[in-house]
Amino acid sequence: MNANTKKFLILGSLLMPLAIGFGAFGAHGLRSLVSPEMLKVFHTGVEYQFYHALGMFVVAFCAHFKPEENYINIAGILMLVGVVIFSFSLYFLVLFNVPMLGMITPIGGVTMIIAWIILLIGIIRD
Repeated sequence: MNANTKKFLILGSLLMPLAIGFGAFGAHGLRSLVSPEMLKVFHTGVEYQFYHALGMFVVAFCAHFKPEENYINIAGILMLVGVVIFSFSLYFLVLFNVPMLGMITPIGGVTMIIAWIILLIGIIRD
């Protein structure tokens, strides 16, 4: 197994249980503490973290078959950065009631979109 494959398998394997834990916390611990609207915001962060934890496994798969492709590595890093900015800004927005964090959330979303596009480029490059 090459280093990039292992790195992205580890990242996916870390992001996934965190997403499950945050999801359980949101469903059980936050229900009585925040409004239904804020609970939905929190759930959106969990949902995107979950999708991109799975995305890390896709990146690892691609890195296994194309270990020399730097675009795949860049895509994985951007995916991680996007999750941290997007999901964690939503978590902190809900938990600490900091509305300004909502302004940086789209940066994370755009970063995740760019990550998938760069992954596509890395896959189709010869």
